[in-house]
Amino acid sequence: MTETGQNRIQSFAFIISIIIALCLSCTLVLNFTGFEPVAKGSEIRLESLINPNEAPLASLTRLPGIGIARAEAIIAYRRDFAETNSNRKSFKSCDDLQKINGIGPKTAQNIVQWLKFE
Repeated sequence: MTETGQNRIQSFAFIISIIIALCLSCTLVLNFTGFEPVAKGSEIRLESLINPNEAPLASLTRLPGIGIARAEAIIAYRRDFAETNSNRKSFKSCDDLQKINGIGPKTAQNIVQWLKFE
């Protein structure tokens, strides 16, 4: 075998070993951090029910279909409602969430199982 052929084989072997090392490293990191990929159709589980009258932004964004913009809109509505109705809750039921721009009947129905209104 020529010297050029040996160099190519060594280069190829080096590249393969680097790829294997990267794959193993990624696997270890993902296992260590507790990362679990979400399979299509899998359930989203929340540790406890979320009260939209009190929940912080981070909790609201965990709800399916509620991103940062909608969560911020919920908080803004809640704040504005409290200024004029200090003794009442902003949201008495899931239907009240439909007052938020971008939350319609379908979104409200999809998140009702993860909400509590106290």
